[in-house]
Amino acid sequence: MNALETLILGIIQGLTEFLPVSSSGHLELVKAILGSDYEKQQSLLITITLHAGTAFSTLFVFRKDISLILSDLIKFKKGKSLSFSKKIVLSMIPAVLFGLFFEGFIASLFEGKIALVGTMLMITAMLLYLADRVDENKKELSYGTAFSIGLIQALAILPGISRSGATIALGVLLKIDRDKVARFSFLMVIPLILGSIAKSILDGNLTQESTELFPLIIGFLSAFITGIFACRWMVALVKKSKLKYFSFYCIMLGGLAILSSL
Repeated sequence: MNALETLILGIIQGLTEFLPVSSSGHLELVKAILGSDYEKQQSLLITITLHAGTAFSTLFVFRKDISLILSDLIKFKKGKSLSFSKKIVLSMIPAVLFGLFFEGFIASLFEGKIALVGTMLMITAMLLYLADRVDENKKELSYGTAFSIGLIQALAILPGISRSGATIALGVLLKIDRDKVARFSFLMVIPLILGSIAKSILDGNLTQESTELFPLIIGFLSAFITGIFACRWMVALVKKSKLKYFSFYCIMLGGLAILSSL
């Protein structure tokens, strides 16, 4: 895989990780279009690199929130930061369990199943459309709601289900304040991404034998820079109830994916 391809994949990852259109679904579609024939380990290395780029872009955008949370945890200070941290940990449980017990099944979903991607994009579209029809809400994020959002995050492992779209949409449907649920959605995924990267390294699943370093750097930087803009844009869009436009996009792309698989 050359630098141009990783640049394209990085931009797509940066945009779709935060915009509610499914990063995994888009990457699968782009891989099918590009006809990339790189080895499975190389594919994993590139995927991890791109996800690392968006993880660091999230850390950058929410650096003040994260700094406050870490500061309170270090000082053992009880309050909103500690409660927020507990909710993030609670939300991670479903995805962690799903990843541990269904790793083989999950891997099989990322093998060019374009019809599945298209169908899941349709589900994403429905969630986004319904969320935009919800009136203004100001409920606080409870532990039960955090776990519910964690459940739908686990389902978003399916290619075509937007993680950000599904988690934010559910939060909005449950009447949680739009700004708070958007921030929670983006912060809750950081431990999972970093944990996944660490697991892949410790398991020895990553290799650079057949992958040049420069394309990886290009992919990381493009995902990181694009992710910063997309993350900030998404928070603003959620506040303004503009998710339905992404719903129309997901319907169009999902329909094209299904038709192309016939």
